[in-house]
Amino acid sequence: MEEIKNKVQESGLIQLDLADFKSKIEILEVDIAPQLWEGLILKEKDFRGWIKENDWQKYEKKAVYVHCSADAIVPTWAYMLVTSKLVQNAEVFCIGSKLDLEKELIKNEIKSLDISAYKNGKIIIKGCSDINCPEYAMSELLARLQPHVKSIMYGEPCSTVPVFKRKD
Repeated sequence: MEEIKNKVQESGLIQLDLADFKSKIEILEVDIAPQLWEGLILKEKDFRGWIKENDWQKYEKKAVYVHCSADAIVPTWAYMLVTSKLVQNAEVFCIGSKLDLEKELIKNEIKSLDISAYKNGKIIIKGCSDINCPEYAMSELLARLQPHVKSIMYGEPCSTVPVFKRKD
């Protein structure tokens, strides 16, 4: 009987899974809406009191997104006051949605990728992954890898879609 060979392994293809770029840091939220007076506006004195009394240490080494879930106009200074506390505690934060933060975390993970392991490689980016906004992650990964690799494909080794091939 003939020995079974792993043709994918022998081909030199490098398979990347987007799930590997999903940050493991805990994500927390700061919603400004509960601080609105009558659900409409912020009173600076009251908001500053909340800033002073809030336990900002609970955000230590966490990823935090800051937003207002109410349909209200929040002055810029309010976000600045929250930011001034998060700078001291949070690992990373953004003003925006949870998805905005997840995108930033993915981008940070991709930026930290050691490119030397992929130099002149043939890359396959897996098609199915447990990650929010996979098209964003795939585009960021492609932009990071493309200048350094021979080719990039999308999908699984048995059925790939060519995306990029360097002309030598």
